[in-house]
Amino acid sequence: MADADPSKQRIISVELDEGSIVWRNPDVEQERRVAIFDLIEDNKFVPQRGHEDGYAGPYRLMLRVEEGRLIFEISREDGSPLEAIILGLGRFRRPIRDYFAICDSYYQAIKTSTAQQIETVDMARRGLHNEAAEMLMDRLDGKIAVDFDTARRLFTLICVLHIKG
Repeated sequence: MADADPSKQRIISVELDEGSIVWRNPDVEQERRVAIFDLIEDNKFVPQRGHEDGYAGPYRLMLRVEEGRLIFEISREDGSPLEAIILGLGRFRRPIRDYFAICDSYYQAIKTSTAQQIETVDMARRGLHNEAAEMLMDRLDGKIAVDFDTARRLFTLICVLHIKG
């Protein structure tokens, strides 16, 4: 993999399993659209398992949740399946719950708080998001190499899959 073209070691398409998305609202849809757009524009995504034909990107990604597990369905550029990476979600439950709580506080602060209060809540929100991205990078270690910004955007999409009405 070391000699693979780095410009191809990336995600070119992201889909979220519609059956995994429980509830939507305009704020959630906007977060999803922005995360996917930003992810496609700039990412590093390198599955660590070698493939017999040497395929090394680019990749299409489907994210879904099934029976308490997060599944990364990775396909080749032409859409043919490549592999699936499965992660238990137990360690993500608290960061997801905390992130939802701080996001709710942030959206409330935007409506009623001073600029200083909004900035304080936003800093806390970014801190939680960064911690969760680091956790995701750790959980993907040895399975998929991602950079920090890619992990942040993937965490946003993981959260979208967990929003309850």
